[in-house]
Amino acid sequence: MVQTVNQFYRKIFHKKVYKLALDAGCTCPNRDGTVGTGGCSFCGTAGSGEFSVTQIEKAKSIVDKKTGAAGAVYIAYFQSFTNTYGESSRLFALWDKALSCKEVVGLALATRPDCLNETCLEHLGKLAEKYFVQVELGLQTADDKIAKNFNRGYDTCVYFEAVKKLHLANPKIHVVTHVLFGLPDESSQSMLNTVRAAIKAGTDGIKIANLYVLRDTALQKKYEKGDYVPLSMDEYFVLLKEALLLIPESVVVHRLTGDPPKRLLVAPEWPCDKKRVLNRIKELISSY
Repeated sequence: MVQTVNQFYRKIFHKKVYKLALDAGCTCPNRDGTVGTGGCSFCGTAGSGEFSVTQIEKAKSIVDKKTGAAGAVYIAYFQSFTNTYGESSRLFALWDKALSCKEVVGLALATRPDCLNETCLEHLGKLAEKYFVQVELGLQTADDKIAKNFNRGYDTCVYFEAVKKLHLANPKIHVVTHVLFGLPDESSQSMLNTVRAAIKAGTDGIKIANLYVLRDTALQKKYEKGDYVPLSMDEYFVLLKEALLLIPESVVVHRLTGDPPKRLLVAPEWPCDKKRVLNRIKELISSY
């Protein structure tokens, strides 16, 4: 049986929970020259805004208009780039400010496994005593050869260590692992092995998405030269079906599809057919 993120959040908060996508103005060590430049080959350039309480209110307004979210609560989700990378005092102040906002009940941070220093881990551990804290690690693949090809910038052993350190900082921290299906030159078995690796590492949750090609990325150049072919919808759902068989009910399934920005999307087109994709996901989940 699949434990969905909606079920998981309701168990904790007893209400409908929505995530507010926020921008802390962070960069990435794989962009600023610390680890590399240009980022991962599939990574776009969106981001680098400056967080404020106004940003929270705007995000709430957008969610409310889309969903009619009366009586709901929110998780402040710092999503763009690497949100534990930068001056600690600045980052901690931003997280505290977000958590002080009305109806915000938790914090979610998208980051890299190689960007969790001891000061950061200690602060996250303390926050987790008072609030719900979710840390999302961009693994993408457990195959170091494939990771090197798309310029990830760290070895898979660093991911395993990061999960361990987060749980040691506070077992209440909810660790979510990002996995990408359809990376260049990666076999189906390697993709499924990444799911197995995340479970072995002790991840609390998992996000799986298909790789898509965005404008102005290294992957776009590869695609236009005919050196990369994205997964079809049918290919992707065959992989998802196998992946769900590997995921125990104790691991929360946060996402099973990507959400590409239409204005930047080059290929494939099928992820933009949200209704069709979501219907297939519902059918898939209900079959378990």
